[in-house]
Amino acid sequence: MIQVGLRAATTLALLVALILTMGPAAAESQPPLRIGVLTDMSGSYSAFSGKGSVLGAQMALEDFGAKNGKLPFTVEILSADHQMKADVASSIAREWLAHGVDMIADVPNNAAALAVNSVVRGSKAVFVASGGENLTGKDCSPNTVQWTFDLWSLASGTASVVVQRGGDSWYFLTADYNAGHAVERFATDLVQAAGGHVVGHSLSPLGTIDYSSYLLRAQASGAKIVGLAMAGDDLTNALKQSAEFGLVAGGQHPAALVVFISEIHALGLQAAQGLIYTTAFDWDVDAGKQDFAQRFAARNGGAYPSQIHAGVYASTLHYLKAVLAAGTRDGPSVVAKMKELPTDDPLFGHGAIREDGRHLHPMYVVEVKRPEESRKPWDYLKVLSVIPAAEAVRPLLPGECALNEKP
Repeated sequence: MIQVGLRAATTLALLVALILTMGPAAAESQPPLRIGVLTDMSGSYSAFSGKGSVLGAQMALEDFGAKNGKLPFTVEILSADHQMKADVASSIAREWLAHGVDMIADVPNNAAALAVNSVVRGSKAVFVASGGENLTGKDCSPNTVQWTFDLWSLASGTASVVVQRGGDSWYFLTADYNAGHAVERFATDLVQAAGGHVVGHSLSPLGTIDYSSYLLRAQASGAKIVGLAMAGDDLTNALKQSAEFGLVAGGQHPAALVVFISEIHALGLQAAQGLIYTTAFDWDVDAGKQDFAQRFAARNGGAYPSQIHAGVYASTLHYLKAVLAAGTRDGPSVVAKMKELPTDDPLFGHGAIREDGRHLHPMYVVEVKRPEESRKPWDYLKVLSVIPAAEAVRPLLPGECALNEKP
């Protein structure tokens, strides 16, 4: 039987640790395997990461135990809030490694993810990011796997489909931080490659409340598409105000490049209908995803899982499988085994981890439904196209990651 108990987490963790015990007698012979979910508990990313990411890891442990039976060690989940700050994230990561944390999961916010990647590199731990800009190029590491998406993969499908549908002139409203700049850069390259052009951009600080001046510049540009290179509360505020400014009525259309289903829920279908974006996970695609989503929502106050929640769940499953198969907790050895073993779970299906650490799986280009099209709770999306795994990730660039070089 699986027993779930509680213990105090480290001093930097904001939640207590969840302990999953697989076989009391065997567990006494080895120290616990510790997984730390480092996430945004209180900021603008908390709805699509936060407590839901902790729940995703917990459900992965429970499902793994139900399928594989007793393990020869206990498994603990720690959680902490990085507060959307790279220095806080790196401090927590160092403290966790000093206390024997074996794997760090999630870490939304690109600056925080890059900081954790640097801390974990060269250690005995594993870092599995559920998002981020690009941890598999020049920042690749034998300790790191990037599971759910990178900013290139999100920008690629959206930019290509929107240009194909006639949206060939773009003006960007971009969050003025590293990830915002990166996704605008990727989208610009992809728009131009598809035959479109970019007429200008505006930079807005993180946490902007009033987008009126930026939207006026976008309207004056005459661009068909207003590309929103931002996420979280910034995105929902910009989309709400674009509706108030009558962007669509004036012949312009917003295209969001980093979107999560929690933001569609916050906006409502009336405001979000027609929005096209790219996602790694759509809960309503098949029975396996539907089952997970409904179990998740029942334990998450009715809120359905985001692509980040799904990524934490699936990557934790694969990590546990690799630990057992490798017969060790040594970080680089476990990551090597994660790359060697095919991935297979109900949320991302059959896949693989590329030599640079990038998980390969399809991506979905989706459109938000009109209110009258929605038939059930959280029924918000319709799939326009499926991007095959090989096309859904940024191509390997020669010399960029030493892990790609063959001996």
